Amino acid sequence: MADIINFIVNIVGDLGYIGIFFMMFLESSFFPFPSEVVMIPAGYLAYKGEMNIYIAIFMGILGSLAGALFNYILALKFGRAFVLKFGKYFFFTESSMEKMEVFFKNHGEISTFVGRLIPAVRQYISLPAGLAKMNLTKFCFYTSFGAGIWVIILTIIGYYVGAIFSGGMGINEIVATFTSSNLTKEEMQIKSYVTQAVIFTLFSVVFIVGIYIIYKVKRNKA
Repeated sequence: MADIINFIVNIVGDLGYIGIFFMMFLESSFFPFPSEVVMIPAGYLAYKGEMNIYIAIFMGILGSLAGALFNYILALKFGRAFVLKFGKYFFFTESSMEKMEVFFKNHGEISTFVGRLIPAVRQYISLPAGLAKMNLTKFCFYTSFGAGIWVIILTIIGYYVGAIFSGGMGINEIVATFTSSNLTKEEMQIKSYVTQAVIFTLFSVVFIVGIYIIYKVKRNKA
């Protein structure tokens, strides 16, 4: 796993914005890995002046949307059986598909927004959306909105990691946050930031879903 994460971070460092797009595309399709290892280093490089933070965020969102569209179109054009047949090679089982379908059925179209903010759900929520032939414009809007929140949070964390530690940390130290069990004080602080971001995001999801449910109930009663 450490080698994979090092490879991902090196891609971002070497290919810049194209690397961000490519890795976020993969992260949103059938190659799930933590998007933290893409966008946090991107934010750090933005602090160092090696990237423009706005372009980095844009490419992260664009890559996420492209990966989600890949899954959406795959399910839409080829169907459930095809997805399950080839998904097993990427650790996507029928049980996983059933969970995604239940999630989509319970929450409706907004699940493509909510799902983008939940680890282990965001990579695959596009599949039931494609199978249900969800409106493409709505799909792109909800997906971009959800992915945008997560991408922005992670990029800002990376930027402030550079600011807080005055550029004293390198990419290798940031990578160690996700690969090592023996962390320095600075690395533990980064991990704490990521954990807090995840908790904040999940609470935001609960709040947004709650507002949406109340809105739906009131509209149905009207």
